[in-house]
Amino acid sequence: MRYLSIGGERVSVIGLGAWQFGAREWNWNEASRAEALRIVERALELGVNLIDTAEIYGWGRSEEILGEALSGRREKAWLASKVFPILPLPGRLRAAARASLGRLKTDRLDLYQLHFDNPVVPLSIQMRGLGKLQTDGLIRHVGVSNYSLKRWKKAEEALGGPVAANQVEYHLLKRNAEVMLEWARANGRLVIAYSPLAQGLLSGRYSAENVPADVRRFNPFFSRKKISRAARVLDALRDIGARHGATRAQVALAWVIRGGNVAAIPGAKTVRQLEENAAAADLTLSADETARLDDASARFVLPD
Repeated sequence: MRYLSIGGERVSVIGLGAWQFGAREWNWNEASRAEALRIVERALELGVNLIDTAEIYGWGRSEEILGEALSGRREKAWLASKVFPILPLPGRLRAAARASLGRLKTDRLDLYQLHFDNPVVPLSIQMRGLGKLQTDGLIRHVGVSNYSLKRWKKAEEALGGPVAANQVEYHLLKRNAEVMLEWARANGRLVIAYSPLAQGLLSGRYSAENVPADVRRFNPFFSRKKISRAARVLDALRDIGARHGATRAQVALAWVIRGGNVAAIPGAKTVRQLEENAAAADLTLSADETARLDDASARFVLPD
């Protein structure tokens, strides 16, 4: 496993996204619970320490499952959660953080993120609340999610200190986040890429006739038109993977984390899937391979 240094702490370049734990929209059932516990245990064995969840995932169930899974091994995880920013006043932020800590069975979060930008409540008020949580030791680092670079910088100004990470959707089919990568590298900040496999489309497992029967059926990337347009990207992933003895998904993850200061947090429904994702940390793409993926990706974003 490879690691990034954020605020003097080591964070794995491949993490584990825990949205699917306890979430009905991912067809969760209690039979999935035992596998979730095994996934977390195996992730820590492989050196995957970045584990991300949110209070809204499964309406707190994801955090509860992680609390159980991390019992006795909490120190091995760099644990991140998110608050849904409805009326994110200091009192609400404190209450939400304490509730998350209770479900996670821990006394502090390594990263606490505003799940979305709330333009109604001034950032100065939101950051005052998060700063107080940091001062009181309930959270180690302040983060944001789904923020533009401009708002990320404004959040830092409001906090008066580092906003360590911004969690955004980033993968070969969606590259808007690249405008913030240079700034993140220059300032020692972390971009956390969620849905780094376009919710599984980049794995090559799906087609217009075989769309996942869960929340992803509403994802526009799984429309017939976009699946067809993604063919060039999927072909490039297949060909490059064949050279390395790797899967399409592993090549797609290696592309996401290629430039430094980016960590990817794919989900996993099985231990095997987790192991395949983790192995992508050791896959290095050549300049020619990266260029081919960049070209195929650009043709998807800006089709001929």
